[in-house]
Amino acid sequence: MQLNEIKPGLQYALLSQTGPVHAPLFVMSVEVNGQVFEGSGPTKKKAKLHAAEKALRSFVQFPNASEAHLAMGRTLSANTDFTSDQADFPDTLFNGFETPDRSEIPFYLGSNGDDSFSSSGDLSLAASPAPASLAQPPLPGPPPFPPPSGKNPVMILNELRPGLKYDFLSESGESHAKSFVMSVVVDGQFFEGSGRNKKLAKARAAQSALATIFNLHLDQTPSRQPIPSEGLQLHLPQVLADAVARLVLDKFGDLTDNFSSPHARRKVLAGIVMTTGTDVKDAKVISISTGTKCINGEYMSDRGLALNDCHAEIIARRSLLRFLYTQLELYLNNKDDQKRSIFQKSERGGFKLKESVQFHLYISTSPCGDARIFSPHEPILEEPADRHPNRKARGQLRTKIESGEGTIPVRSNASLQTWDGVLQGERLLTMSCSDKMARWNVVGVQGSLLSIFVEPIYFSSIILGSLYHGDHLSRAMYQRISNIEDLPPLYMLNKPLLSGISNAEARQPGKAPNFSVNWTVGDAAIEVINATTGKDELGRASRLCKHALYCRWMRVHGKVPSNLLRSKITKPNMYHESKLVAKEYQAAKACLFKAFIKAGLGAWVEKPTEQDQFSLTP
Repeated sequence: MQLNEIKPGLQYALLSQTGPVHAPLFVMSVEVNGQVFEGSGPTKKKAKLHAAEKALRSFVQFPNASEAHLAMGRTLSANTDFTSDQADFPDTLFNGFETPDRSEIPFYLGSNGDDSFSSSGDLSLAASPAPASLAQPPLPGPPPFPPPSGKNPVMILNELRPGLKYDFLSESGESHAKSFVMSVVVDGQFFEGSGRNKKLAKARAAQSALATIFNLHLDQTPSRQPIPSEGLQLHLPQVLADAVARLVLDKFGDLTDNFSSPHARRKVLAGIVMTTGTDVKDAKVISISTGTKCINGEYMSDRGLALNDCHAEIIARRSLLRFLYTQLELYLNNKDDQKRSIFQKSERGGFKLKESVQFHLYISTSPCGDARIFSPHEPILEEPADRHPNRKARGQLRTKIESGEGTIPVRSNASLQTWDGVLQGERLLTMSCSDKMARWNVVGVQGSLLSIFVEPIYFSSIILGSLYHGDHLSRAMYQRISNIEDLPPLYMLNKPLLSGISNAEARQPGKAPNFSVNWTVGDAAIEVINATTGKDELGRASRLCKHALYCRWMRVHGKVPSNLLRSKITKPNMYHESKLVAKEYQAAKACLFKAFIKAGLGAWVEKPTEQDQFSLTP
C-alpha cells in the first residue's frame, strides 16, 4: 500500500465488529503521527483500506486518490483515450443501450485483477509538499504499463460508487452527426457527458465525475488535451467546451427548423456563448453564423455596405459587436437598466465588462490559415505533437483566396492593396481566420470604434468542434507572437482556453454553399448573405456591414457623456477618422504587426483605404 511506503511499519487495530453474521461491519484504525484514523467496511481488509485512505487524504492533495487507484487497478494504459470518438466499451454496465459498432477500437484501463492495493504495483500519487515529519524519499515511479485488461470509466466509477443511475437528457444534431447527452449524480454533484451514441455519452459523464471528485484524469492523445487559459478559469475545460458546442448546435437547429431549412446547409458553423458565473447551465448563446467565402473584388463597397469576409467565425464576431452595442445602450437608458447590462463604469474611464462575464467562441472546425494548414486530420493515438515545429512555414501570415477556399502565404510586397488595382483584376486579399483571431487576442474583439467606449474584451475560450490540435492552434492563436512588446495599458497577449470537444463533429460533405447566415440574440430570424456580393439576394446591405455598425456607434456616441469617452472625439464624421481616434487600439495593432514582421512571419495585408472613407451623410 502507498501509506505503508510513506510510513512503513504501521499497525492496524480492530476496534469493533457489528451487524448480523451475513452482513458484518468491521471498524479498523491506524495511528499516523499521533493521529488516529478509522475506517469501516464489510471485511477487515476493506475497513483497513478505508482507514489508510483517510490517513493518506490528511496529507496528500488529491482527495479519494487511493480509492480511485484501488478501482483503477495497477495503472492507466498509456494508450487509453476515452475522449476519442473511436472508443467503444463492453456491454457491461451500459444496460445494452445499443449494439456496439464493430469498427470502433476499444481502449481499456489496466487492472491487477483484484480489489486491493498492490504494495509495489499501484500508480504513484502525484507529488505534493509533505510536512517535515513525513519527509521520505520520493515514491517509486509506476511500473511498466501492463496490457489493457478491460476497465472503462463507468466500471471504475461503479466500483467507487456502486448503484449509480445514469439519465438520458437529450438528443440533438443533424442526422449524420447526432449527439446524445447522459447525466449522473455522484456525491451530490451533477455530471454530464455527450457522445455520438449513448454508451459514449455515459462513459464521458463517468469520466467527468472521476476527474472532478477523484482527480483521476484518463490519458488523452497529447495534442487533443485542452490548453488552459492564463486568465480567470471559472469552468472545467472539457465540461465547458462540450456545453458551449451543444448550445451552439441546438440554437442553430432551432433557427433552421431542426436543420431542415435550405439555409441549414453549411461547411462551417460558429457561435459565441456568454457565461456570467461558474454554472454553465446559465450560459447564453449570443451569436450564430455559417460561411466559408469572401467577397469578389468587383463587389467592394466604398460606402461600407458590403461584407468583405463571410467566414463563419468572422461573422460570429461581427454579430457579437451588435450585442455589445445593445448592452451599452441598455446601460445608458436608465439606472434600472444598468443592472441588466453586462457593462459597468470603469475607474479608468469608459466602461468595462462586469466581473465573471466571459465570451466563448465555438467553431465547428479549425480556423483557416496557420491553425488548419498543418492539421488536416483528427489527431491519432501516439501521434507526436508537431514533427517540424521550427520549419519556416509554421506561423506564417496567410491570406484567403478570392472566390475560392483555402489560404496562401502573404507576399512580401503585398501589404497594401489598391482600389483601382483590385477593380482591374488583381485578386482581393483577405487575411486568414487564424491571423484575425490572433489579432483579436491582442487588440480585443470589440474593434477600434467600440474601444472608444469600452476596455479591451477578449475571448475566454476558443473551442473547436473538429480538427483540434493543441500545438497548432496555440501557435496560431498566440505563441507565434509571444515576442510582442510595448503594448499600451489594458492591452495584452490574451491566452484563452483552447479545447476540442468530446464528440467531434463529423466532416460536412459536399460543396460549400455560397451563402452565409448570421443571427444575434434578439433577432427574430437569421439573415442570409450572398458571400460573393457581401449583400443579401435582393442587393440590400447586411445588418453587420461597416455602415450599419457605424450607425450603431454614432447612436451610442450621442448618448455617452464626454467624460466617459476613453478617447476624445468631438465631431465624428468619416468612418476611418473615427477609427483613428482610438489611439491606444491603433498602437496595440501596430505592436501586433511589428511582432509578426520581427518573427519573420510576413506583413499584414490591409484592404484598400477607400473602403473606409465614407460618412453617414448622403
